[in-house]
Amino acid sequence: MAGKLRVTQTKSTISHIARNRGTIRALGLDRIGDTVEVPDNDATRGMVRAVRFLVTVEELPEEKQ
Repeated sequence: MAGKLRVTQTKSTISHIARNRGTIRALGLDRIGDTVEVPDNDATRGMVRAVRFLVTVEELPEEKQ
């Protein structure tokens, strides 16, 4: 792991349970089409897995320094 994930919200959180809306907000997403880059770790993978039907995910390669 140790790279980054690019997470894009593709569906609305309207009519979904509060836990899913909270997870989307915790990932830093506000509306459909928003994209954020989050660290690739177990915590964020779990969050993405919980709302996988609302988002799309891309794995970004590790940056070489």
